[in-house]
Amino acid sequence: MTTETNISSLASLEYVAYIDDNGELPAQFLGKIGVYAIFDQAKILQFVGYSRDVYLSFKQHIVRQPEKCYWLKVQTIERPNRTILEQIENTWISENCSLPSGNGENKEKWTNPINSNALMTTEEQTKYENPLIDDLDKMKLIKNVARRVESEILAVLESRGLKTPIRFNPKLKEEGLLDLK
Repeated sequence: MTTETNISSLASLEYVAYIDDNGELPAQFLGKIGVYAIFDQAKILQFVGYSRDVYLSFKQHIVRQPEKCYWLKVQTIERPNRTILEQIENTWISENCSLPSGNGENKEKWTNPINSNALMTTEEQTKYENPLIDDLDKMKLIKNVARRVESEILAVLESRGLKTPIRFNPKLKEEGLLDLK
């Protein structure tokens, strides 16, 4: 842990595996306040963020962007202080010499719930646009699309060896959104 005034350079921090040898996310960060950098398999910076619970943020990000979450670098602080957190985040992005795609054009993919409606198959889209389908059937279709996308995400995470339990918010599925509970 560091104090609020000591900002570690991104290069000075050790890489932490996103998924450890036991298939778990790094539990040492559960409930910790801090700034984190997420790297892909080739250790190319993908996203820099901060959170009041970096562990829960890791969980959200791996669900939203599983193919881009392989390595982490983290700096924790004792007390929440948005100014310090933003300062660390900005310092790391500057140190990288370019804006990571997750902090630029792809930010919504990292920070917003997954919109499964945008991932409808052609067949699902055709059914949804059918003028004979009523609102209840549309809602059921949207929920089934969300379930299909959820299954696909869980299969990818299982193939990566993740054992940490993942539970999506069931109420959001009716809207076609996937976010963790």
